[in-house]
Amino acid sequence: MSEKTKGRSKADGDVVVIKKYANRRLYNTASSSYVTLDFLAEMVKEGEDFVVYDAKSGEDITRSVLTQIIFEEESKGQNLLPIQFLRQLIQFYGDSLQSFVPSYLEMSMDAFSKNQEEMRSRMRDAFGGAPGYQMFEESVRKNMELYEQAMKMFSPLGPGFPPKAGDANQGGGAKPDNDDINALKSQVAALQKKLERIEGEDS
Repeated sequence: MSEKTKGRSKADGDVVVIKKYANRRLYNTASSSYVTLDFLAEMVKEGEDFVVYDAKSGEDITRSVLTQIIFEEESKGQNLLPIQFLRQLIQFYGDSLQSFVPSYLEMSMDAFSKNQEEMRSRMRDAFGGAPGYQMFEESVRKNMELYEQAMKMFSPLGPGFPPKAGDANQGGGAKPDNDDINALKSQVAALQKKLERIEGEDS
């Protein structure tokens, strides 16, 4: 643990409670001290779990605070989120697939995190040459397959969703719209092509 995040005064495994006041100040109830967004960002990077509540209403505002941390990091020039990705993400708000997007993104990032050491190792092995972007393509393909399997398992339309070609009357006469799924696949294919172009430029 870094010097920045020492002295939280909490038991291992406990979730740190942060209170946000009207003056936007963040109060760490575990260490009885005020903290900053940078402090919370450091906690996230070190795997420390916390929840943020509005001090007045008691509302859980953890999501908005984490989003604010991302905004602050992006404004510093970190730029982890490509503009096209942000545009596509905005397009899904209010879309029929909106409820599936969080789980897909979560699974993708979880898979990426679990394989990060292997990716770093490959990057080190390829130092001085073209980084192996094929592994990113393979990761995208696996994530897409996992996502489609999850949709088939948990869809309210049953394990036959999305429908196969020719199954016009599946689901008691209702034909589910598969355009959104195809659009998602097209976006993944576009990402794969982009990675191929990057690899070609570096070779």
